[in-house]
Amino acid sequence: MKYVLRILFITFLAVLSRGYYVKETLDYNQGEKIIGMGVLLGAFIYLPLFLYHRWKDKKISDYTLTKENFSKMNVGKKKKE
Repeated sequence: MKYVLRILFITFLAVLSRGYYVKETLDYNQGEKIIGMGVLLGAFIYLPLFLYHRWKDKKISDYTLTKENFSKMNVGKKKKE
């Protein structure tokens, strides 16, 4: 999965850089279309895959503020004082 993400990220950067190149040198409208396709690639393909990869083995309850987690935080503060 990490290799797929790396390839997609490099592709994303390449499409954006190509779009800016075409926009500045050849055709403004065509460059804007290429940049837009790059942004869509990043937002709708790369970002969800990246988020899935980073969160797949994590428990959401460890990152939410529940009563149990809040009491753990207060116990830690009381020990320091």
